[in-house]
Amino acid sequence: MLASRRNLALACALSALAGYVDGIGYLHLGGLFVSFMSGNSTRLGVSLAERGWSNAAEALGLIALFVAGAACGSLIVLGRGANRQPWVLLVEAALLAAAALCYASGFSNVAIAAIVLAMGLENAVFQIDGGAGLGLTYVTGALVKVGQLLAAALTGGARWGWLPNLLLWAALVAGSVCGAMAYHWLNLAAVWFAAAFALALSGIVAASIHL
Repeated sequence: MLASRRNLALACALSALAGYVDGIGYLHLGGLFVSFMSGNSTRLGVSLAERGWSNAAEALGLIALFVAGAACGSLIVLGRGANRQPWVLLVEAALLAAAALCYASGFSNVAIAAIVLAMGLENAVFQIDGGAGLGLTYVTGALVKVGQLLAAALTGGARWGWLPNLLLWAALVAGSVCGAMAYHWLNLAAVWFAAAFALALSGIVAASIHL
């Protein structure tokens, strides 16, 4: 999926968006994540072991919302018609805008729920024919592939095959830096920038399809 420049650019843009939003969510939730569910799963396990039932419930709720968002994204992709990427991105933008509006109205918990749904949904952008697609809001798999493809390069494989996955990781880190800085400036209102970015990506992808 990362073989074409178009897909690599879009994947990196979406990974940066996920990092930006996750940086905001991490600071707001005090150590929980809105897109990195492996971290939340670990927090769930630790909280259960320590009998921290409220913390466990919070982590579990975030995980359930993320799964629901991923399911919604898949339903969009599997719906009628071709070229569903712009629609997934448009719905993501709408959810992020709704989150910002909820925060402005004093409903921070609802805002977080909308953000988590948006992050789960984003992972359907590169889903094809019902497959799992490309994970965009977490990069553990990308780092594993960097290591594997580096080994392949050292044993006669593609010399730069590892680079696209490294760029995916770097984009998420850069987005996280921007998200943390924006949160310290605007709190959850910083999600407006994420909504605008997702909307712009939806328009760009739609235009590229019709070229």
